[in-house]
Amino acid sequence: MRPSAHINLFLLLVAVALTSACRQTPRPALAEKRQPPPVHETRMSDSDNDGIPEGAELRAFTDRENFRRWFTAIAELQFYQVSEAWNPEQRDCAGLVRFAWRESLRQHDRAWFKRMGAAYDPLAPDVRAYDLDAGLLGEKIFRTAPGAFKEEDIRNGTFTEFADARTLKDFNCEFVSRDRRRAEVGDLVFFFQPWVQRFPYHVMIYLGTPQQSEDAATERESDWVVYHTGTSPHDAGMVRKVRLATLDHHPDRRWRPHASNENFLGFYRLKVLQ
Repeated sequence: MRPSAHINLFLLLVAVALTSACRQTPRPALAEKRQPPPVHETRMSDSDNDGIPEGAELRAFTDRENFRRWFTAIAELQFYQVSEAWNPEQRDCAGLVRFAWRESLRQHDRAWFKRMGAAYDPLAPDVRAYDLDAGLLGEKIFRTAPGAFKEEDIRNGTFTEFADARTLKDFNCEFVSRDRRRAEVGDLVFFFQPWVQRFPYHVMIYLGTPQQSEDAATERESDWVVYHTGTSPHDAGMVRKVRLATLDHHPDRRWRPHASNENFLGFYRLKVLQ
């Protein structure tokens, strides 16, 4: 074969190879990475339809535990010395819950300790997920109506700074059990006394093992509650700290925390901790 024929054959083979390469099926494009939902959308969502936006819930385990420590300690300390930061006009059973709840979400800096009084010490890190000054609901952290959360709830008065015992039970807590063995620190204990016309619902805070103790025997007990007795025109009431075992033998059976007592509604958990 002549040299020119060899050259022509070589060029033909190269051309065929290039054409084949160009006709190869292109590699599929990489799947587009799924983007997380916008922060605003997440904070405003209510995936469990409990009426509380996720931006106001304490989703992290550490936040829930730190809240429980502050919440129960602040409530318990009112038994030993009522803080001047607790408005006297708000001192009743639900008022104790509101006060301890709100103060648990604040930044516990030097100014906070000075305002609360000398009996307070650093107990735990601050709750990181919610800030009363800049949080989604501000200080209006109590829901007052049924239904799933809607964005307009923030503006239409569904959330307020005030909630009585019934409002706390109906819209801010979930029923757990009437069995105290299922209770957790920071749960609320509700009673219903229909003969009390104005405020038939009464609430206590379950401490479990108290953070303030008088003796070693007390430290071992884990069924303590703290509550305000309520007010009347002639009595400002007081904060009491007592064991459920003591209430088991209350002279008035309607105040005994037994499943057989129809006035005892049971233990309820704050929705922000669910």
